Amino acid sequence: MACRSGCCCGSGPINEDNARFLLLALFIVVYLLCGAAVFSALEHPKEREAKERWTQRFEHFSQKYNLSKKELNNFLRNYEEANVAGIRVDAIRPRWDFTGAFYFVGTVVSTIGFGMTTPATIGGKVFLMFYGLLGCAATILFFNLFLERVITVIAFVLKSCYERRHNKAVLPQNGRQVSEGNRASGAGEELAGWKPSVYCVMLILGAAAVLVSCCASLMYSAAEGWGYLDSLYFCFVAFSTIGFGDMVSSQRVAYEGHATVAYRLGNFFFILTGVCCIYSLFNVISIVIKQVLNWLLRRLEAPCRCCFPRRGHHPHRHPRRNVVAPGHLRARRDPSIETDAINESETDTGRRLSGEMISMRDFLAANKVRVD
Repeated sequence: MACRSGCCCGSGPINEDNARFLLLALFIVVYLLCGAAVFSALEHPKEREAKERWTQRFEHFSQKYNLSKKELNNFLRNYEEANVAGIRVDAIRPRWDFTGAFYFVGTVVSTIGFGMTTPATIGGKVFLMFYGLLGCAATILFFNLFLERVITVIAFVLKSCYERRHNKAVLPQNGRQVSEGNRASGAGEELAGWKPSVYCVMLILGAAAVLVSCCASLMYSAAEGWGYLDSLYFCFVAFSTIGFGDMVSSQRVAYEGHATVAYRLGNFFFILTGVCCIYSLFNVISIVIKQVLNWLLRRLEAPCRCCFPRRGHHPHRHPRRNVVAPGHLRARRDPSIETDAINESETDTGRRLSGEMISMRDFLAANKVRVD
């Protein structure tokens, strides 16, 4: 029976959902610290060089044209204000005509937010708050529905291939060929509970995201004059909705040697497709991360049974969800895309304490793939 009044950690039993949450929070903190260390080592020397180079240019310019540093700083502040309003040294497309505004609202509702265009009026800022609230929610719903249909199509294709392979593997019984009815019946019974592996779905979505990014990079390299690696960088930043704004596509008034309208349509298509693919990939990766957390929790149960009560010994313990362990720990079946089991917290209170970004169980139940 689980220990209730203290343990080696100095506290009572920890709920599995809370343990998973704390483990994920610890992972994110460590991940942020490692990322900060890597980017600081890579980018900080470049920042120092740029700052020293700018100081030298500033001094040289002020001396050459006999300008005081105060006057020059005031002029540069004025330029920064103009830059925020969309004024650039090179000619670019208007920011707030209808097509420019349409590009802006697209970056808002998709949560990309490049930052090169921002509302300057009070009315625009207030309207953006309400507009973004509904628009972002609707777009996230669209991405979820897109993922549902992608998973449904992948599941149908994989299940059809699995059934075809299974039918070919059926051997004759007693020297006679198995009848089509018996073969179909046996295949139906075996495939009744079959679901696609989450790793297979992740691989397919990853391949689709890479393909879209590579094709889009070719277009951006040719139209914008960027290097191919820079174009790939832009694709990931845009498709993942990070949207730094250091590189933004389709900002020129016209593109020499290219059909401007065709390029703008291609840009819209690739950004929409890329965001859908990357968003779907993030969702599936989150399921894999949750499976790894469950596996780690199982490993942590052995040294500290008080913090993680043994299954079947705690009277109020909920059934485990998403218990999918890597490799040999899962001998009976592969991890499938449907990873949530029905549990008390979902059926009674209608909420998931530790569900994925979307509920795979819910949309697969609504989009059952049947093989007749």
